[in-house]
Amino acid sequence: MEEFISRGEHEEFVRRIEDERKRTNHRLEDLEEGLRQIQDLTASVERLALSVESMAKSQGKQEERLETLEGRDGEMWRKVTGYVVTAVIGIVVGYIFTQIGM
Repeated sequence: MEEFISRGEHEEFVRRIEDERKRTNHRLEDLEEGLRQIQDLTASVERLALSVESMAKSQGKQEERLETLEGRDGEMWRKVTGYVVTAVIGIVVGYIFTQIGM
């Protein structure tokens, strides 16, 4: 025949099972909170990546604009230098022609 356990043993068994359930529930709540934090962090990283991508595109556009502006100034400087050199050559040639009597 089977032996039955006493009421005290049964209550001790129930108490231990209940304690284990509480520990398990507490661990599960901690894991769920950790998962929520990871999900929040993932969303933040995604937003940060989009922001960095947008910033990189903007920086590329600004770089193109800067190159255009720098090129424009360089082109203007070359034109002015060309005009000055042409004027100096014209003056020298004119002076030479006046000296030889032409």
